Amino acid sequence: MDPRTETLLRLTRRSLLGRGVNAAAAALATLVGKPGAAAPTQSASINGGLPGIPHHPPTAKRIIYLFMSGGPAQQDLFDYKPEMDKLFDKDLPDSIRQGQRITTMTSGQKRFPLAPSMFNFQQHGQSGAWVSELLPHTTKVIDDLSFIRSVHTNAINHDPAMTYIQTGRELPGWPSLGAWLSYGLGSANENLPNYVVMTPSWTGRKSAQALYSRLWGTGFLPSKLQGVALRAKGDPVLFLSDPPGVDQAIRRKMLDGLARLNQLQFDHVGDPEINARIAQYEMAFRMQTSVPELTDFSDESQATLESYGPDIETPGTFASSCLLARRMAERGVQCIQIFHRGWDQHNNLPRDIRNQCRDIDQPTRALLEDLKQRDMLKDTLILWGGEFGRTAYCQGKLARDNYGRDHHPRCFTMWMAGGGVGGGRSIGMTDDFSYNILEDPVGIADINNTVLHCLGIDNSKLSVKFQGLDARITGVEDYRLLSEFLS
Repeated sequence: MDPRTETLLRLTRRSLLGRGVNAAAAALATLVGKPGAAAPTQSASINGGLPGIPHHPPTAKRIIYLFMSGGPAQQDLFDYKPEMDKLFDKDLPDSIRQGQRITTMTSGQKRFPLAPSMFNFQQHGQSGAWVSELLPHTTKVIDDLSFIRSVHTNAINHDPAMTYIQTGRELPGWPSLGAWLSYGLGSANENLPNYVVMTPSWTGRKSAQALYSRLWGTGFLPSKLQGVALRAKGDPVLFLSDPPGVDQAIRRKMLDGLARLNQLQFDHVGDPEINARIAQYEMAFRMQTSVPELTDFSDESQATLESYGPDIETPGTFASSCLLARRMAERGVQCIQIFHRGWDQHNNLPRDIRNQCRDIDQPTRALLEDLKQRDMLKDTLILWGGEFGRTAYCQGKLARDNYGRDHHPRCFTMWMAGGGVGGGRSIGMTDDFSYNILEDPVGIADINNTVLHCLGIDNSKLSVKFQGLDARITGVEDYRLLSEFLS
């Protein structure tokens, strides 16, 4: 039974009218109630998932999603377009643009001068994939990656585009991919959240798009499925440490009493969110031990630390986030996301993209090699990409060694690795300007559907009744499985 139906069946008119009074009474009880030693209730468990899942044998046990917030320039990284060199500063042909919409940031330009990439490309690995000189470490694991060079999306601005790729909708209020996975799969870990998000520092463009918690939110699913964001500075989770004068025994006694009060309230009104609250309090208590152990790298070998690069010594960097991701994967966390900001390069792209690539290049390679060394890459799905791509034409002033690019949703590049995805493969092709898709377009719904499939979920069978629809991560769009990638 889905959570909304359960709530409606349990709520009566009397309980609805009394909920305001009961909430106040429960709050008062926390102040004057008797000390209790109630054991955690069964409802505090976060294990289980939905009956019948997995729908088929999974190829992945977990996903690590490396999200490049801002929109990486595909033609400066992976989508090699040598013909553009001959067209430097020529106007983008009308036959290529085809009247497609552009943002207000370039709509006022008198012309759209073509800006070929200033970076050298070479083919690498047995697959012969073209990769920019900006990513020398990534080339060392290139045959583990499979590229989608024909991804397209709906939104042309950051917030709706990020909301769309994370939730399947451009409007807020819908469950994130990680929440859907946790809803279907349950949790494989008692002491850490099933869904963890990291937002590391970056060294590219200093001003960056805000990241809102709805990107890892639960929408209408139970709030206990919310992604837990680890902070880059200070305590990894707010209020994780006990305040002065409070020790673990006192905290345990307080939570036992609070769990009992919450259980009484649940028995009275039947709101599943009360169970979610109990589960979250219990998880927070367990995290007081598990998170410090997770973030302590003292048990890692020097060779492992060095493989992630010099930034590994600095908490809150992309490097330390990647190592944390591997440590979480070992501990049973099933959905891990790293949001790396600073890829919105409207100007000074050559300077800023160098810094961005320096942030992610060596740690990404290290993450894949570390997982492979531990025999974990085969069941860990890695997904890399942003919310859209960048234009072939320059925004603002154009020079051979300096240019900027505007937002471009019509085509961009993502890659997948591990978790049942065969390496060294490629889907899709774009035109000579990396502006339009010529072959095999791939939508966001296709990617999300493939992620669910790898984790053993049939997307058509994972839905919740909401606003008259069988709501799911792919919405009402048509979608397909990227079977070309699956081993």
